[in-house]
Amino acid sequence: MNSKFKEQLTMLNSMMIKMGSRCEDAISIAIIGLLNDDEELIERVFKIEDEIDQMEKEIETTCMKLLLNHQSADKADKKDMRIISAALKMITDMERIGDQAEDIAEISKYLTHNDVKNKIHLKEMAETASRMVTDSISSFVNKNLELALNVVKEDDVLDDLFEQVKRELIDLIHEDKDNGEFCLDLLMIAKYLERIGDHATNIGEWVEFMITGVHNSYN
Repeated sequence: MNSKFKEQLTMLNSMMIKMGSRCEDAISIAIIGLLNDDEELIERVFKIEDEIDQMEKEIETTCMKLLLNHQSADKADKKDMRIISAALKMITDMERIGDQAEDIAEISKYLTHNDVKNKIHLKEMAETASRMVTDSISSFVNKNLELALNVVKEDDVLDDLFEQVKRELIDLIHEDKDNGEFCLDLLMIAKYLERIGDHATNIGEWVEFMITGVHNSYN
């Protein structure tokens, strides 16, 4: 592998870490803003999502340069090519994670000053989803197959939390039908968090492919 190719792969790792970090920020800030009635925090999510979109384009350009650099590519082994291919797939899921954090923020703007949201396990869902995103990106950077597969397993935990939130919201509607509209909005937020977990699982699957050359679908 020539030095330029190696430098570009190192840069790719750094860019993936940065994009993953902003995805984590978007999730946590959206939920903290929601639970704390902080409209300023909620508005920050939209700016972060714009950054994530820009990072996707920059990483895609970097990957294409690596793939189209024939001299470098000729000297790169199959595993290096899998790293680039996995990164291209992963940034699509990361961009969708940013979109869903933005969707959460959009709904949150209309849910301030209502205590219903603090009576369900949204915070736990958000923490689990954010951890899955963090671990999936870490597994890519560190080429850690065990961590990637653990992300896949943790999706079951997130799915169970989603079912718990659904039951809690149904109970709250039964207690007071005036909560109905708020509960439906909160259910949508919970669904976005569950989808974030699905995207983190996809990332874990691509890390498995990067390391083993085999792509399994667990969703």
